[in-house]
Amino acid sequence: MARILAIDYGLKRSGIAVTDELQIIASGLTTVATADLMAFLKEYTAKEPVELFLVGEPKQMDNTASESEKFIKPFLKQLEKAFPTIAVKRVDERFTSKMAFQTMIDSGLKKNQRKNKALVDEISATLILQSYLYSK
Repeated sequence: MARILAIDYGLKRSGIAVTDELQIIASGLTTVATADLMAFLKEYTAKEPVELFLVGEPKQMDNTASESEKFIKPFLKQLEKAFPTIAVKRVDERFTSKMAFQTMIDSGLKKNQRKNKALVDEISATLILQSYLYSK
């Protein structure tokens, strides 16, 4: 079985999470500068089989698209063009940053470590992936 890869897309950096080959466990993989994201995905998919990209869908509380959606749309087109054989799905990412920060607190990370925004992005991607796995 191929992996599922989740992306918490951001303007500066994007968090990446993947499943194991059986698609049971979601694990944070890394955080990549968004400018390098496509190159990273090409390199990763050359080494590991991926059957699905999950991309976070930022929404407002009233269920409308957030302002950052306008930056994600061009990325989605690029993604579908570069990887025509890999499906792309969107997953509601409301509250993932807050949940990621709370996860850092709950796991005992010191205040200084919780300032690491790259780690927040990676944990957010993991939460996006985990919520998708739960919904399956």
